[in-house]
Amino acid sequence: QVQLVESGGGLVQAGGSLRLSCAASRPTFSNYAMGWFRQAPGKEREFVASINWSGTTHAYSVKGRFTISRDTAKNTVYLQMNSLKPEDTAVYYCAIGTLPNQVDYWGQGTQVTVSS
Repeated sequence: QVQLVESGGGLVQAGGSLRLSCAASRPTFSNYAMGWFRQAPGKEREFVASINWSGTTHAYSVKGRFTISRDTAKNTVYLQMNSLKPEDTAVYYCAIGTLPNQVDYWGQGTQVTVSS
């Protein structure tokens, strides 16, 4: 069992930045990818970014604006979000698994709201 605790969401104006953090309760990077998904109101949950031992993957919609990174010593993954747009408004979920196709554990989610 792995617990994921997210932080860093909030309200920001369009063009602004936020950094999300997700701390895992135990070391995971040797066995799993960690990453982020998001779900906007009335829409399906979608993949945002992931990181594992071999590198990173970012969804096309966020490439060049969002960057995923990790601190292995802290069992923590980050999502730096720049040039935010109103359409980035969603609940952002941290996840662990064979991403993006299989998620073994989810975080509780953190709200990101981008005002125009």
